[in-house]
Amino acid sequence: MPKEIIPQEILESKILVFKGHKVMLDRDLAVLYGVETKALNRAVRRNMDRFPGDFMFKLKKAEADVLSRCQIGTLKRGSNVKYVPYVFTENGVAMLSSVLNSKRAVAVNIQIMRTFTKLRELLGRHADLRRKLEEMEKKYDYQFKVVFDAIKNLIADPPPVKKIGFTAKT
Repeated sequence: MPKEIIPQEILESKILVFKGHKVMLDRDLAVLYGVETKALNRAVRRNMDRFPGDFMFKLKKAEADVLSRCQIGTLKRGSNVKYVPYVFTENGVAMLSSVLNSKRAVAVNIQIMRTFTKLRELLGRHADLRRKLEEMEKKYDYQFKVVFDAIKNLIADPPPVKKIGFTAKT
């Protein structure tokens, strides 16, 4: 496998699940591709016919506010997002390679596609492991129940992370 331009962990952290889709924000993609966000969006707007609604969509203002809440900014209260971002699904990210023609964009795009594929395989293996465990549990008697329960706890989805810090009531 060729040398990675961007560490795998960084790419994985930039993939968000939003409305049931794995997506990436325009600003994150711009940083990865080494271009300004407005240049990336300009290239997309020039080629809108390549980006149907299931490839890319624009967030609503309220959704964008939720994403940016943790950032410290100097904009006045209630206007913490200046531009509402676009989000790109896996297909949209793939289509970006035809819009952005730099060598870095192509190399980063290949890496992002591999990351999406790796995540999909990982989720598939996880579901397959659960199914096999349930089949084995039906075959064996009660004495193995403790073992099966422990394995289920290990592969279970992690509990939601509690937010830490102060939140003001408005």
